[in-house]
This record gives sequence, structure tokens and C-alpha cells, in this order.
Amino acid sequence: MDEHYFTPSPATDDQRVPLPVRLAGRDLDLVSSASVFSGRGLDKATAVLLGRLDTLTVPRPGARILDLGCGWGPIALTAALEHPGAEVWAVDVSERARTLTAENAVRAGVTNLRVAAPEDVPEDLMFEAIWSNPPIRIGKQALHALLLRWMARLSPQGTAALVVGKNLGADPLARWLAEQLGDREVTKVASAKGFRVLEVGPRR
Repeated sequence: MDEHYFTPSPATDDQRVPLPVRLAGRDLDLVSSASVFSGRGLDKATAVLLGRLDTLTVPRPGARILDLGCGWGPIALTAALEHPGAEVWAVDVSERARTLTAENAVRAGVTNLRVAAPEDVPEDLMFEAIWSNPPIRIGKQALHALLLRWMARLSPQGTAALVVGKNLGADPLARWLAEQLGDREVTKVASAKGFRVLEVGPRR
């Protein structure tokens, strides 16, 4: 089976490649590598999410924000730059992705970002916001289990933003989330370039 971005410890060469990118209004010189999701640049879905942050509930000052499936770090870095008083967690199953995100945080001058494997996030830690381009291609069953695991870590007033391709099941996923999270409203807050931005609201 070919290695993919959700391989915990990729065996392919980990040679760094330059990755110039603009995040949070800043031009950054970051790095990427092989076997990391969208390693050559900012993927379309993440770009849609980051371009429509204005449609999301704004995290309170000092909030704890989770980037679920951080890759080389664009969402986590944006959250850290946009909300310097927040505590941002970048979580990914891929050791290579975590290493890249940590290195890119240094390159971006970010000091309020923590990088962790899923199993290393303290069980009692709750989040005021989750921003994610979730790994749809791991399959429906695994995706559902992943989302339920982390949605349970939202604080009562917390919100989650997910960007999902329309042709990859964004609308059915929104309906499923609404069914599973009966005390939270799930709404489509933005749509662009074939992607939906879904927001899970606070507990009612």
C-alpha cells in the first residue's frame, strides 16, 4: 500500500523543500516534505477555510484552539498568528507533519502553538474552537469515529469549523453531525470553489 499523509511514520525521504506561502496577511518562508498532505502548497479546501474565517464564531481571548490534522501547519499557524493570546494545538497522526509544523512555527515566529500526536493530548483538555480540513479519504467509518472523538472535546460554548468538498459528502456529513450532536446546531456558513465550510455551534 502506498504511503499517504495519514501514515504515522513515513519511510519516504524527508528532504525539506521550500514552501513560500501567505498566511494571516504575512508572507512566510516555510518548509515541507514528501508524504505530507498538500506538501507543495496550500490546498484549495484549506484556502477556502482560511479565506472565510470572517464567517466563523470568533474565539474568545485566551481560547484554546485545535487544528485537527495539521499537515505542515497552515491552519494552526494562521490561528496562532490571528490570535496571539490563544493556546493553539496542532494535532496529526503523522510524525513528519508534526515535525514540519513545529519547524514552521519557529520560522513564522509563533510561540503560542503546541504540536502533539493525538494520544499525547491530555484527556481532560477541552477546546473553545476546532478548525479542521478533516481527512475525508480515511473512509467514512474512521472519519466519523475521529470527529466524534474530538467534538466531545469542545467546551460547552465551543465551536468547530470543518471544510469539506461538496462532492466528498459535505452535505451528508453536516446532516450526520447534526444527528450525532443533537444539542449543537450544524450550519453551512460559507461555500466556495466546490467546498462547504460547516460550523458546529455551542451547546443549546
